[in-house]
Amino acid sequence: MNLELKKVLDQISKDKGIDRDLLIDTLEEAVRVSVIKKYGEDIDVEVSFNEETNEIEVYQFKTVVEKVENPLTEISLEEAKKHDENVQLDDELGFKLNVEDLGRIAAQSAKQIIIQRMRDAEQEIIYEEYKDKIGDIVSGIIQRRDKHGWIINLGRTEALLPKDEVIPTEKYTRGDRIQVYIIDVKKEGRGPQIIVSRSHPDYLKALFYREVPEVADGIIKIMGVARDPGKRAKVAVMTQDLDVDPVGACVGVRGSRIHSIISELKGERIDIVIWSPDIATYAANALSPARISKIFVDEEEKVLEVIVPDDQLTPAIGQKGQNVKLASRLLGWKIDVYTETRYHQINEDHKALEQLANVVELPVQNFLNAGFEKLESLEQASDQELLAIEGLEPAKISDLRSAINLLKTS
Repeated sequence: MNLELKKVLDQISKDKGIDRDLLIDTLEEAVRVSVIKKYGEDIDVEVSFNEETNEIEVYQFKTVVEKVENPLTEISLEEAKKHDENVQLDDELGFKLNVEDLGRIAAQSAKQIIIQRMRDAEQEIIYEEYKDKIGDIVSGIIQRRDKHGWIINLGRTEALLPKDEVIPTEKYTRGDRIQVYIIDVKKEGRGPQIIVSRSHPDYLKALFYREVPEVADGIIKIMGVARDPGKRAKVAVMTQDLDVDPVGACVGVRGSRIHSIISELKGERIDIVIWSPDIATYAANALSPARISKIFVDEEEKVLEVIVPDDQLTPAIGQKGQNVKLASRLLGWKIDVYTETRYHQINEDHKALEQLANVVELPVQNFLNAGFEKLESLEQASDQELLAIEGLEPAKISDLRSAINLLKTS
């Protein structure tokens, strides 16, 4: 029986990865709780595991008194001397209890405590292991679906792939093997909750670290990632090593490296962009494959006005605005794209508005605030509509219309 207990402790420690000393502490505490449950809170006991005999030893301690009032905690001097003739009043004597006398209920209680402590210890080990894996890619198997998302079996534990962290174009079935990116590990009452993602921008970044040695070694730095998961992504890279082509290194020989990443993301198109400290140059690179004519930078508002040839508007904007949205997200700036024709027209309209504003001695912004951006809109407006321009007096309307006609004929 003693050897059996030792085997059980050794086996649990090995199988569950739980420290053997922790298991022994748990066992001792469980037995102590069971003894108290049987005999009451007053009992003073000490529980220890004897490594030599491989058995649990329980000692009950009693104080030597003249008159016993509580037999659980006290022993008379006369009775005590039968055990130790040198004993004196107020001394404490220890008596070994038979653990087998705990009874079925007490033994069951001990078992439940051991199981719960083992579960707690195992969950703590899992938490400590996975909290250090935040930012790592792990492999798992689709277990089931619940209201929050997909449950992924990682082996020793499970992870949650929330609905908003999946790639929208992907479909999963039970038993599918899947790679996921750990974004968070939370301590919960039922055990650690591991949150994973396939749509997070950092997942794409982690794939580059895995597939491109120059990125893993720090020769190439990833400066930013923007994703439309499952459809398209932009990755900004740079290097200070003049002998390294960052785009070529990321693509690999015959596209081997980038194809591995695209395959893992089920065909997500990836644009590799050269990062630049100059925001205009960076924006031009980010809007690839469109050709850019000119870029105007508003540092204060963080707005870029991008001018493209008329035939480059579609590639600059992209399908459903995807290209310019990803570029804007990558830079962290707002990007307004205009064709050369449209930009020249806007400039002409703005110059005309400025001339008209000078005639009536008002800021041009007052015209814009009232919704008048073109000469034609002013020409077609009624007198009542023109009075919506802040500061425009009725007596000035005729001067405004004369100036409009003059501009139209010039």
